[in-house]
Amino acid sequence: MESKPKEKKPKNADQDSSSDTDDHDHLLQGLPNHLTHLCLSRTNPSNLYSVCRSWRRLIYSPHFPPVFSLYAILSSTPSLLPDHDHDHDHHENQHDHQQNSIELYSLDPFSNSWKPLPPPPLPLHFLHNHPSFLSRKFPIQSLAVSRHGLVLIAGTDHRLLPALSAPLVFLPTTGQWLRGPPVLEPRRWCAVGSAGGSVYVASGIGCRYKGDVARSMEKWDMEEGKVWKWEKKASIRDGRFSREAIEMVTYKGKFCMVNVKGHAAKDGAVYDVERDVWEEMPAGMVAGWNGPAAATEEEEMYVVDESKGVLSKYNGGEDRWEKVVEAAELKGAEQIAAGRGRVCAVCENGRRIAVVDVTAAPATVRRVEPPRALPVVAVHILPRMSNIC
Repeated sequence: MESKPKEKKPKNADQDSSSDTDDHDHLLQGLPNHLTHLCLSRTNPSNLYSVCRSWRRLIYSPHFPPVFSLYAILSSTPSLLPDHDHDHDHHENQHDHQQNSIELYSLDPFSNSWKPLPPPPLPLHFLHNHPSFLSRKFPIQSLAVSRHGLVLIAGTDHRLLPALSAPLVFLPTTGQWLRGPPVLEPRRWCAVGSAGGSVYVASGIGCRYKGDVARSMEKWDMEEGKVWKWEKKASIRDGRFSREAIEMVTYKGKFCMVNVKGHAAKDGAVYDVERDVWEEMPAGMVAGWNGPAAATEEEEMYVVDESKGVLSKYNGGEDRWEKVVEAAELKGAEQIAAGRGRVCAVCENGRRIAVVDVTAAPATVRRVEPPRALPVVAVHILPRMSNIC
């Protein structure tokens, strides 16, 4: 097992509520702390981090405005290559494979260091690689749900069955894991998305292919005060969307998805969340959907052409994709997350994370090193973890 990565965690950061309000511990000499909070909250927290310990404690405290962070899901499942001359070793590898799963990290936006998430309440046995499927990775599907947290929703176990019967939710503000309600039909290779604080799962296969499951859709309303349960929604017109693990990208109140990744010929579908109806995807949207896609706060939708390394933004008024930036760092993109003016891409078989600042003119691209020597499965943008985690 590799040693834990270096962390620059501020000492006593969870005690700043008392220290920051102490009359003998002023953040700025001669100015009450509540006024100092107003002044410093308008400053880039990365600039405050290195000034002094009291300011560092402030940016980690509840007094400071919420700051968003990058979360990464890593596969710790070894690639199993059968060795017919060493059956014993092969069986041991199979056993290790069953014991390994995934690791989750958050990038501290102030210290620029990765921090592991607290362990989930139960072992996670997801399969990501298998010797019988050399050209295919088994997806581990997850979501970032606004106002809630990171949701692990679907995957495949070592028996090639659905790995989760109920989703697992990590709450960044408290560091807690919660278990969601059991899905009506446990599945994998499905379409997943979130809108308005609700999680949606569509299509996919369960223990075996079933047409009604491949056409079905379920919704889980995560809002506080409501009974957590899944409910059936309008069925998809056919089962062609169970061929791949698919992102349902939320764009202007609708889910948009295609049934095949990359440049292959594909079908598209659009789901109107409010009306609970499926529609045809605009021709221009499906024509330019040549890689992983994501949307920022449901308003701007982006796609990365995985072969060319081109990031494009969808123009709904003219039904076409417009080039934002082309960069070698984006080639081989497998999954992307968008939010807060950034598009983050997992590339190079999970060995690289590229971050695009789409608010800059022209857009800029930088590389972020993954937390460990393990392949990154997915990234998400969520509020940074509380220091109590």
